[in-house]
Amino acid sequence: MDILSCLLVFGPMAAALLSYLIGRKSKLWRDRFVWLTVSAEFLLSLGLLFCPGGDTTVPGICGFGLRFTADGFRSIYTAIAAFMWLITGLLSPEYFAHYRNRNRYYLFQLITLGATAGVFLSADLYTTFVFFEIMSLCSYVWVAQDESEAALRAGSTYLAVAVIGGMVLLMGLFLLYHQAGTLVISELPAACAGKDLWPAAICMFVGFAAKAGAFPIHIWLPKAHPVAPAPASALLSGILTKTGIFGILVISCHILVHSGLWGSLVLLIGVITMFWGALLALFSVNFKRTLACSSVSQIGFILVGVGMLVLLGEENTLAARGTFLHMVNHSLFKLILFLVAAVIYQNTHKLELNEIRGFGRNKPLLMLCYLMGALGIGGIPGWSGYISKTLLHEGIVEYIHALEHGHIPTFLFSVGTVRAMEWIFLISGGLTVAYMCKLFTAVFLEENRDPAVQAAYDAKKPCWRPIGAVALTAAAVLIPVMGALPGLTMDRLADAAQGFLGVRHAGHAVHYFTWANLQGSIISIVIGALVYFAVVRGWMMKNGAYVDRWPAWLDLEERIYRPLIQTLLPKVFGGICVILDRGPDLLAGVLPKIGAFVAGIMDILADGTAVLLRRTVYRDSPQPGELEEGNALTHAAGVALNLLEEALNKTVWRHHEHRKDLEHWLVLKYAAFKENVTVIGRSLSFGLVLFCLGLCATLIYLLIASLL
Repeated sequence: MDILSCLLVFGPMAAALLSYLIGRKSKLWRDRFVWLTVSAEFLLSLGLLFCPGGDTTVPGICGFGLRFTADGFRSIYTAIAAFMWLITGLLSPEYFAHYRNRNRYYLFQLITLGATAGVFLSADLYTTFVFFEIMSLCSYVWVAQDESEAALRAGSTYLAVAVIGGMVLLMGLFLLYHQAGTLVISELPAACAGKDLWPAAICMFVGFAAKAGAFPIHIWLPKAHPVAPAPASALLSGILTKTGIFGILVISCHILVHSGLWGSLVLLIGVITMFWGALLALFSVNFKRTLACSSVSQIGFILVGVGMLVLLGEENTLAARGTFLHMVNHSLFKLILFLVAAVIYQNTHKLELNEIRGFGRNKPLLMLCYLMGALGIGGIPGWSGYISKTLLHEGIVEYIHALEHGHIPTFLFSVGTVRAMEWIFLISGGLTVAYMCKLFTAVFLEENRDPAVQAAYDAKKPCWRPIGAVALTAAAVLIPVMGALPGLTMDRLADAAQGFLGVRHAGHAVHYFTWANLQGSIISIVIGALVYFAVVRGWMMKNGAYVDRWPAWLDLEERIYRPLIQTLLPKVFGGICVILDRGPDLLAGVLPKIGAFVAGIMDILADGTAVLLRRTVYRDSPQPGELEEGNALTHAAGVALNLLEEALNKTVWRHHEHRKDLEHWLVLKYAAFKENVTVIGRSLSFGLVLFCLGLCATLIYLLIASLL
């Protein structure tokens, strides 16, 4: 068992290098080798599925080592991943027949397969992080495979989300390890009990939600899928998003166990993601972009289930089973639907609905495969999507009943709010029906507006190779079989996986096809029909053509994320860096000037204050026996000057006599002189004190700056 886990993880990575070397010699043998590799991976995963429970440790990796385990949940999803790689591998040679850089694609495809298995089989979050990052970086090549301007731009978006999300995730792991002392998933419930792990949980959630495609960091999905090769899109949407859900389940079921506040937060994000993705898909007029936006919506359905399994506490069986089964269903749905898109694209090299309109007419097998995926994802009774959506809906209903009867405390949402969320759940299901009807009608029922194009489409028979047809049909048949026989298929899968989700008992049996359970599906179908005829046929069509009605200002990437990351943040942090780099020099020149300016202002204020006080509060009052003004010196000098003035008036100035009290004049001059001397002395002292303080402050700042 230990060897089996290692083979599942490291075997495809070693085979990737061999496939690249083989491909340099022979493209045919490389394709065969890749198919043999994914076939062996699938067979090994089946062996792990029937014999789960082994633990493996690869020591010596950064002191932690790599740890793998294989319980029911992990084994099932490893097998699903291998199955999806197997089916896409059968259709890939024909799809990539005219592509360049196929060696590069297969190299990173196999590395990503091993990394994805490593994520699902990881026993601790350090192992999860290592393979999560390998998977994210290697799958970037899928998005940028065409190397067109649109592909490279979408690839940059995908890489930015992956890198930023990975760094935030790593910070969360640091915080978690600091608080809990372990990253082993099975040890986390006991280690995290009673500790404040919200900062770690939020950081980890951002990292995992970025890969899952949850709102508002879902932006890479609608951008990446239209430009990525369709087989790669099937894997990106069907399986790589589930690695993000895997991490969110670890947080919800092993770290913040039964935390009502956490469950409310996940539920809110799930509801927004579910409705927003469905709305984006409804308005899209590109086949693959519609499927990509649909993936956002279905991830929202899964997050609603995660929120409910946390909020319901010990009574979370139905919500947990619905969450897991919808993960499985969505993987199969997107495998089929994106491979149908692959067949359409490899025959038309187009994806816009107006251009591929009518391609599927008179192609019953392709129509059948599409219908299996569409009816499944629409939640139509008889197909597997109905089973998982019914369980999710039952989880919401159970939560409403628990709130009404007071069995569970109210956290963020009242009963009325949860009922509104239930209706958003049903409306989102209706929107799913509407946009899948839009694709079916455009591709398989309507005729192309150009008769020559329609004639060319009708002539393309068969539109795929027999081996690809068999593979896709086999995958499509699983959906109605699982939907018609849920007790033999889906319930057993849920039984095997529920231990990882924290479910300790089986819960009550669900009778899926009773009227009470059928009502939710019927409501969504009716809503979908109304939306299709009113919105799609009535508003989104103009002169017989599909029109993109989505407002450009609602493009979050172009309107918010790119301006924020590429323009605003570089300017803000660039300015901070300039200040930190040149700050000491700037302050050394500016501070003395500021100090001198302040000192001058204070000097003027001090002078004015001193003169005012001298002439008011501190004005001298005459004492008994004291001269009315002046002193003995000014009095004697003044008397002498007055006598001299009188003598001159009688002689020299007798024709122009001067009559002036020279004693008083002398007293005034003396008083002014004395007062000015006092004020100047005080002002100079005050200014010197201010200057010294400013100089000291400047020297202290320069000393601290030099030490830093």
